[in-house]
Amino acid sequence: MMTEQNSDNNQNKTPSKMARLAWPKAKYGLIIAIILIITVNGFYYKDFFLSLFK
Repeated sequence: MMTEQNSDNNQNKTPSKMARLAWPKAKYGLIIAIILIITVNGFYYKDFFLSLFK
C-alpha cells in the first residue's frame, strides 16, 4: 500500500530542474498571447484599419 501512494505522489511532482523556475499562471500567458496577436495584426493591417475611418 505504501508503495502505491509513493508512486502516485511521484507522478504529480514537478521535475526538480523545473521546480526552481517561476512559472506564470496559464491565464496570464493566454492574455499575453492575445495581446501579442492583436498587436502584430495591428501592425500588419494598419493601412486597412486606417482606410476604414476615411
